[in-house]
This record gives sequence, C-alpha cells and structure tokens, in this order.
Amino acid sequence: MKKGRVLNADISSVISRLGHTDSLVVCDAGLPVPRNTQRIDMALTQGVPSFMQVLEVVTAEMQVESAIIASEIKQHNPQLHETLLKHIEQLQQHQGNSIEVRYVTHEQFKKHTADSHAVIRSGECSPFANIILCAGVTF
Repeated sequence: MKKGRVLNADISSVISRLGHTDSLVVCDAGLPVPRNTQRIDMALTQGVPSFMQVLEVVTAEMQVESAIIASEIKQHNPQLHETLLKHIEQLQQHQGNSIEVRYVTHEQFKKHTADSHAVIRSGECSPFANIILCAGVTF
C-alpha cells in the first residue's frame, strides 16, 4: 500500500508524472475545465471537500516552486486569500524553498488552466478559490 498521504489514484498518478515547471490546478466547483485537460473531480456536495482540504493534501505530496492565483480573490474572497497565503508560507518552511506567487486576472487564469496536466475540482463554492501550482524539484 502507498505510504504517502494521497490515496486518490488519479491525483497520485498525476503528481508522480509532473516534471520541473509542470502545472496542476486545484479549483472550486465552478471553474471551467478545458476539454483536453484531465479533470479529477473530488466534489461530493457544496463545500465538500473544501478547496483548502484538497490543496493541503496535494501540497503535502507535491514539491511546489511557484503558484498562480486570480487577483480578484483579494477583493472577493479576502479571508480565503489570507488562508491561502499562510498555507504557502508554511509550505515554504516545510519544503525549504521560496514559492513565487503571481497574480493574473481570472480570465488569464482560466486560459492558463489549459496548460496544466490536470484540474482537481473541489466542492468549494466560494469565489475565486483556485490556484495553479507549478512543480519544483526536490534536489
């Protein structure tokens, strides 16, 4: 049996295939997923699992070098934005590297999702609860 934290086979598989700078999206229930991008749907019902629950599990398994967030989160979901930044800060300490955070418009964000290896959909139903994680290396 796998010893890592991620039990979901699809998530585990996509993380294991990521190379340096490859990206993976964790999103809310409403983000459109491009047709040619793998969708890993974790949503069970409204709010379950939450965006942060999914993100915490994914980042426990994935080495993160940078992240892209829609700038609209600052105004429309400031509490989640603060929680997200705290999580990234803790992740930096745990990984021992700095994580660059870039902000783009939500429209640009949606375009960037097409370049990701997969989109992991949470049950989150709060605005702009989305992040693109760019893979780092562990050496």
